[in-house]
Amino acid sequence: MKKKNTAGAIIFAAALSISACTGQNAVQEVIGEQTQESSTAEAVYEGMLSDPAVNGEKNTYSTLNVATYITKVEDTYFIADCYHDQIIYNKNLTDPLSQWSVLTNEVHYAHTIASDGVMFLVDDTENNRLLAFQRTDDGYIHTQTLEDIGMRPHYIQYDAQNQVFMAWSSITGEMYLVKKAENANERGIYALYVDKILKIDELYGVYVRSFTVMEDGIYFVSGHNNQKIIKAALNSSQDRFDILNEYQVTGQIAGMVQIVKIGDFYYITISTDNQENQDYATILRTDSLEKLSDGNYEEIYEQFGVSGGTPYYITEIDGRYYMAHHRTNENIIAFDIRQNQIEHVEVLY
Repeated sequence: MKKKNTAGAIIFAAALSISACTGQNAVQEVIGEQTQESSTAEAVYEGMLSDPAVNGEKNTYSTLNVATYITKVEDTYFIADCYHDQIIYNKNLTDPLSQWSVLTNEVHYAHTIASDGVMFLVDDTENNRLLAFQRTDDGYIHTQTLEDIGMRPHYIQYDAQNQVFMAWSSITGEMYLVKKAENANERGIYALYVDKILKIDELYGVYVRSFTVMEDGIYFVSGHNNQKIIKAALNSSQDRFDILNEYQVTGQIAGMVQIVKIGDFYYITISTDNQENQDYATILRTDSLEKLSDGNYEEIYEQFGVSGGTPYYITEIDGRYYMAHHRTNENIIAFDIRQNQIEHVEVLY
């Protein structure tokens, strides 16, 4: 997308264990005059919706319009149907889209959804906010809206070990850490609140579509206007990020969407070049991020047998990989990777 995270829990315990590196650029926590202080659970409950309704009406569209993300939470699949301004869900991936249900259509470009199994958090990108939902015996209810989440929040993951949602503001270089209150209110509804906001000053004003927690750090993909991948770590003793490394990339692949490590390779989806030209959309892989600066990588887009378009977020669900894909009729693509070989490519929707 010119304007404008892997399924399940994401853990960055490895990043937490990394100490601050002497001489590295520190990424300071935003507090005080730059942002609100962490909300108490009591204060958050005052902002809850007074009469939340159960969602779940049937999807009225027979196709997807710019799918950006697919994930599975327990026994239910969720798709971000971005340009239809909705999140839809279903128990299987074989029913036609008209049989899926709508979690919400009160968003303007939702890119991702994350969950701890009870609470679900959706990025409402163009409205600079997050929408919270809770699964109940009666269905999913919209419980809360978190306003003023940076600029164009674009990617959310749930860190199960630290029990926190990580929501990324794609333009301001801010990571919003959102927690769930320990106890539900008298109606059994939980509140979510912004606990901390961490900031990477170097990424302010840079369009960064995602982050990935893997190996020994948190990786922020290149934006078309900065041409480098940033590797950072959370400094647990000082509540901040430390920049550990920067990997330069060529202008042709600068507008990245996501980076994931599968087997021996880093797989990177590309939306545009450094001029925001979507004709450069592709998928590449490399065994070393240092090689990207001189164009030493393998383009693998043609192995998916698709008719062009823009590959977006890749997720892993039950041992299989799924890629959201837009500017084409092939919107959700499933595939396997075994011994570094791409196999069993299947267009689902």
